[in-house]
Amino acid sequence: MQSFLSLNPLGQVPQLAAQRRVHQAFRWLHLHDGLLMDWQRTLVGIAAPPFGEERRAEWLLEQFRTLGLTNTLIDAEGNVLGLLPADVEVNNNQRVVVLSAHIDTVFPAGTEVTPQTAGMRLVAPGACDNAAGVTGLLAIAAALIDASITLPCPVLFVGNVGEEGEGDLRGMRFLYQRSTWRDRIAAHIVLDGAGHEVAVTEALGSRRFLATVTGPGGHSWTDAGSPNPIAILSQAIAALTSPQQQRESRTTLNVGTIEGGSSVNAIPEHASARFDLRSTSSEELVCLEVELHRAIEDAVLAANAAAAELRQRRPGSQVAFTIERIGDRPAGRLDAAAKGPILYEDLLAVDRHLGIRTEPRIASTDANIPLSLGVAAVSIGAGGDGGGIHTRNEWYDATHRELALKRILLLLMLTAERC
Repeated sequence: MQSFLSLNPLGQVPQLAAQRRVHQAFRWLHLHDGLLMDWQRTLVGIAAPPFGEERRAEWLLEQFRTLGLTNTLIDAEGNVLGLLPADVEVNNNQRVVVLSAHIDTVFPAGTEVTPQTAGMRLVAPGACDNAAGVTGLLAIAAALIDASITLPCPVLFVGNVGEEGEGDLRGMRFLYQRSTWRDRIAAHIVLDGAGHEVAVTEALGSRRFLATVTGPGGHSWTDAGSPNPIAILSQAIAALTSPQQQRESRTTLNVGTIEGGSSVNAIPEHASARFDLRSTSSEELVCLEVELHRAIEDAVLAANAAAAELRQRRPGSQVAFTIERIGDRPAGRLDAAAKGPILYEDLLAVDRHLGIRTEPRIASTDANIPLSLGVAAVSIGAGGDGGGIHTRNEWYDATHRELALKRILLLLMLTAERC
C-alpha cells in the first residue's frame, strides 16, 4: 500500500480511499449484506452470559481461521485472537494495532436467545450489543483479506470477554496486563454497538461495591428494638443520596440493588446493596468511595450505640458491616494519551471525507483500559441502528451499516500507517 505519512490527515484520506484495493474492500462490504446478517444471526443464537462466553468464542475462532487470519487462538482469559500480518516480516518487538469487539452479553444463563429476523432487522437479546460489533470485526477482516490489503503494521483482531456488568473488563485487563501483546499495542479501536457518528474519546471511570450489614435478627414483636440491618443500610443510603457538594467533574452514585430479610414478621439478619460510582475524574471517584465507607460506618456505629443497653441483656447483638469492591473501571482521555497515533485527528478526517458528523462522547467501554494506560484508543459503532439495549426485545437494523464499515476500514488503515 502507498504511504501518505507526509500529508496531513485531511489530505491522506481521499488519496487512501481512491486506491484500487481499498475500492475492492469497499465493494466486498457493499456486496455481502446477506453474509453479515447470517453471521450476526448465528452469533446471537449462541448464548454468551457473563463468565459463560466459551461457545461463542469457539464459533468466532472458527470464523477467524476460515477468513485466513493467522496466530489464531483463545487465550487464558477466553479472548479470541487473530492476526492480519504486516507487509513486512513481523518480529517480537513490532507494534500492532488492535481492533476489538466484546463477545459477552448482560443476559444470564438460561435466557432465551432465539433470533427473529425480518429483512434487515434482527430481534434478540444482544442483537445490537454487541453482535453488531463482532459482525463488524469479521466484516473488516474479510474485506481486507479479500482485497489483499497488507499494512505496514500488523492488526490484532480481538473478540474479548468480560465487558458487561461484573465482568469488569476482565478480557481487556488480561490483554494489557498478562498477554504477550501487552507491550506492543500502539493504538486500539473498539467496536461497540450500532451507529456511525458517535466516538467515545473519554473513558468514564466507575467503581462498584457490595455493602452488607449484619445483625442478630429476631422476631418482629418479641425482639422489637433489635438492630435492623435493612433500616441501618437505608439510613446510609439516605445520607449518600442527599444533596451532594458541588464537584469539579461530573460524578454520580447509584444504588442498583438492595436485598435482605426472610419474612415480613422477622427482623432481618442481613441486608446488602450494590453501589455504582461513576466519574470522569479518578480523584473524585476516590472521594466518593471514602464517602460511601463513611456513611455505612457511621450508620452502623450509631446503631450499635443505640443498642448498647440491649447488648447487656442479649449478648451478640452487635451490628457489623463489610464493603466489597466488585468492579473498577479506570478513567482516561484520548487527548491525554501519551503514546500512539493521532487517532482522533484521523477519525475527524475520515468522517469529513464520508460526510459524517463526529459526536465525541463520554462512556464506559473496553477503551477504558487502554486510555487509562496512555494508549490511543477510541470506541465507535459498527453501523446500522439499534434499540431496546440490555432488554429481551433488543433489536438491530442493518440499514446503512456499510457507511460505518467504510469508516472503520479507513480509520484502521490510517492508524496502521502510524504505528
